[in-house]
Amino acid sequence: MLVDSHCHLDFETFTPELDAVVERARASGVRTCVSIGTKLEKFAGVRAVAEHYSDVWCSVGIHPHEAEKELLDSPQILIDHAKHPKVVGIGETGLDYYYEHSPREQQIVNFRHHIAAARETGLPLIVHTRDADDDTIRVLNEEMARGPFTGLLHCFTGTQRLADAALELGLSISVSGIATFKNSGPLRDVLKTVPEDRLLVETDAPYLAPVPHRGKRNEPAFVVHTAAMLAGLKGLTPDELARVTTDNFFRLFSKVSRPA
Repeated sequence: MLVDSHCHLDFETFTPELDAVVERARASGVRTCVSIGTKLEKFAGVRAVAEHYSDVWCSVGIHPHEAEKELLDSPQILIDHAKHPKVVGIGETGLDYYYEHSPREQQIVNFRHHIAAARETGLPLIVHTRDADDDTIRVLNEEMARGPFTGLLHCFTGTQRLADAALELGLSISVSGIATFKNSGPLRDVLKTVPEDRLLVETDAPYLAPVPHRGKRNEPAFVVHTAAMLAGLKGLTPDELARVTTDNFFRLFSKVSRPA
């Protein structure tokens, strides 16, 4: 069994054939998916998908791109939504200085409120970070000093320094299809250093389809290709990698019911 720890099943590209997408995931051995919130105004749709499928769960959060449009003044709305039985994570949140669709300071404000919600609820924080290593490390360190929380860096594409900082804080690293790309050698070198008990796999579907589907719309079934690459990288069999990453997922996302 595998878990797709990060996908976006509420996106319109999946709507016409969502049942088929979920069935293909199951047929591929993907028994659990987490559909990730990116906007509060769209959260009802994220939650509805999770409510419809027994093996789909969800998170609540505001992507850093949306920080200007959905600037928080407290973590309370996230905490309130997290009471729903299908909400199992806080985010995605974090900092994206590559596109800078929202001002940096507003991204940081939202990031801190999401961390506060993760701390309060005990749910894992789902961190998006791109071209923002210094501020990401600074905020995570400052907030961890205020009180512990759990979480992961999703779709990790960062530096060794970022990985080391996250691991030092007790966070996990989630690997997407980017790691299968031909030009991702430096990323694979970093992933070799990540302990097996801190690794998860994801698709970030509909984005970032792994080789051999690169350039196509991604979907949860394709996480098997990322897992196969990661198994070879870590010197594990595919079954061993599946068992390790699945155990890691359920330890971190402890609110999720593990399939029989």
